[in-house]
Amino acid sequence: MHDKLIIFDTTLRDGEQSPGASMTKDEKLRIAKALERMRVDVIEAGFPIASPDDFEAVRQIAESIKNSTVCGLARAIDKDIDRAAAALKPAASGRIHTFIATSPIHMREKLRMQPDEVLAQAIHAVKRARKYTDNVEFSPEDAGRSEIDFLCRVLEAVIDAGATTVNIPDTVGYNLPHQFGDLIRQLIERVPNSGKAVFSVHCHNDLGLAVGNSLSAVLNGARQVECTINGLGERAGNAALEEIVMTVRTRQDVFPCDTTLDTTQIVNCSRLVSNITGFPVQPNKAIVGANAFAHESGIHQDGVMKSRETYEIMRAQDVGWHTNRMVLGKHSGRSAFRARLDELGIEFEREEDLNAAFNQFKELADKKHDIYDEDIQALITNTIHDVSHERIKLVAMKVTSETGETPDAHVTLSFDGEEKHSNSKGGGPVDATFKAIESIVNSGSDLKLYSVNNITTGSDSQGEVTVRIDKGGRIINGQGADTDIVIASAKAYINALNKLLTPMERKHPQAAAPV
Repeated sequence: MHDKLIIFDTTLRDGEQSPGASMTKDEKLRIAKALERMRVDVIEAGFPIASPDDFEAVRQIAESIKNSTVCGLARAIDKDIDRAAAALKPAASGRIHTFIATSPIHMREKLRMQPDEVLAQAIHAVKRARKYTDNVEFSPEDAGRSEIDFLCRVLEAVIDAGATTVNIPDTVGYNLPHQFGDLIRQLIERVPNSGKAVFSVHCHNDLGLAVGNSLSAVLNGARQVECTINGLGERAGNAALEEIVMTVRTRQDVFPCDTTLDTTQIVNCSRLVSNITGFPVQPNKAIVGANAFAHESGIHQDGVMKSRETYEIMRAQDVGWHTNRMVLGKHSGRSAFRARLDELGIEFEREEDLNAAFNQFKELADKKHDIYDEDIQALITNTIHDVSHERIKLVAMKVTSETGETPDAHVTLSFDGEEKHSNSKGGGPVDATFKAIESIVNSGSDLKLYSVNNITTGSDSQGEVTVRIDKGGRIINGQGADTDIVIASAKAYINALNKLLTPMERKHPQAAAPV
């Protein structure tokens, strides 16, 4: 009998800490439901103390998710733990995840605490969390650079205090696979009560080793992996869920454990996260990239046609590629549209939202012959949102671009309910459009990134545009999709500006705070 490998997804918490990847409550709930359909064991829904929005998002997910454990993050501080417990109160299965740093540099430079003080705080935090739930996880932050003797002391103490999961983070992505695997093995062997808790790992990808370190840990006794969809996360990201799950599933000759995930949901979940966050998946990304199962070499093509196993170690269908799916078009009716939404796990609480989405679908169908799942995901993301935060709306635009002439853009916006017009020239049609919009809004932001990706194949494909703007260190992504790239660009820029004009008070989970 193989052991169960627990998959702990932190896309909604650590993934959201990617600069510009902030999500609305509704977007978080959509992703949480997709994770639940994939049968993810634990969903870390957020950091409830960070802001009222974060608290409400965790509470809403806790209320809606029934088949996965919902987790909230809390520093080893009473108010954090109490706030997490309040957010998780509606959960069918809830977990409090508390942490404090244990590496010499973090204790000295960040916490300004002595090791014995850190140990005492860790014990206190776990005991306080246990007052609310018997499902408590503890993480010694920056464990990858901590002294092993101190780590053993801390882990033994928090397990005695009631922690049922102990997570060993490689917070800064410093470790190598053989080192990290050996660390996990030693901790399990040296901590006297290690058998009373599940050992977990949370690896960052600063050196591109997050997946390698996580898998090495699993081979050395870890039975929970913390990961994110598409490897989303701070700096270079986290271990990618899809790579962890499919490596373990594919190499059952090596791994003495397996997950219980429905892997056919992986590609759909990957697309959803990419669409909502605006972080595109590179074509050669393992498992979920567009080229992951593509063969151009004649030798490869010949081999695959004779026997798939010659060049494919996984079936594309097993991760959600090339499944039988209904292609929608301009003659598709409301019932077919609703059925496809159901298959994609997209739900609407209000009938008017469904009506709005269907109207947008029909408009798209007039421009594009076939509409695929990716088109629908983008359509929903761009249609359903909190209109109360939309101070800027695109009313009309006309862009002229011809050989030998400077591109010119005429833009009409509704800004705080008042129609405003602007005309600007630029180095190209998109540049002219952005300048026209900025002349109306006067945001004072700097454009840091502009990216265009085709959602599907074909010259009539929707273009999905991502822009990233920066103002005073606040980094925001905006997304827009349309069969017209210039219109998609205007939508993306306006989406980012609307987010910029919406005040958000968020604290980073690792920020220093009074104890």
